[in-house]
Amino acid sequence: MNLVESLRAHRLLAIVRGKDPAAALRTVHTLAEEGVAAVEVSLTTADALTVIRQARAELGPDALLGAGTVRSAADAARAVDAGASYLVTPALVDGLEPYGIPVLMGALTPTEIETALARGAAAIKLFPGSLGGPGYLRALRDPFPEVQFVPVGGVDAPAVRAYLDRGALAVGVGSPLVGDAADGGDLEQLRARAAEFRKVAAGETP
Repeated sequence: MNLVESLRAHRLLAIVRGKDPAAALRTVHTLAEEGVAAVEVSLTTADALTVIRQARAELGPDALLGAGTVRSAADAARAVDAGASYLVTPALVDGLEPYGIPVLMGALTPTEIETALARGAAAIKLFPGSLGGPGYLRALRDPFPEVQFVPVGGVDAPAVRAYLDRGALAVGVGSPLVGDAADGGDLEQLRARAAEFRKVAAGETP
């Protein structure tokens, strides 16, 4: 299953960002164990490339393990070398096409969305999603009915269904899901939050 198919099926992208590489790696494993199919490791994570490399080796070649906060082609090259199978950017980034893997490119305005699509984005990371909220996504659906949007930024559990009901392909969730797990926090609490977010994304009562 490719990235867009997985996001369409599971409706959730987890974003791991932390100060403790070992804890970040444990967080990636815990999310995978809890059925979160797509996980992104932000390059702002301490020793992020090692985390990606080790997670890839341990989870196998088919895991949807991506690199986030990719801000340049050089970032992309290092992430792909470490084993990232997709890239997520916070903004418009040039030079990612040669890597041949899906890119969720950050964009907010209609002009940025058009630019991201022209650069080959597989989906649009609508960022920061909290700036316009679900209503802004709904407004974008009319001029961009075919575009796959993944709102990111400030998406807590109550907001998940609002975005999905207004046409989001999936939602990207960082701290409301991961909490302090990637800094060494409680993994059992992470498991509970993962179960909650998966149920909400699936339209079930948590």
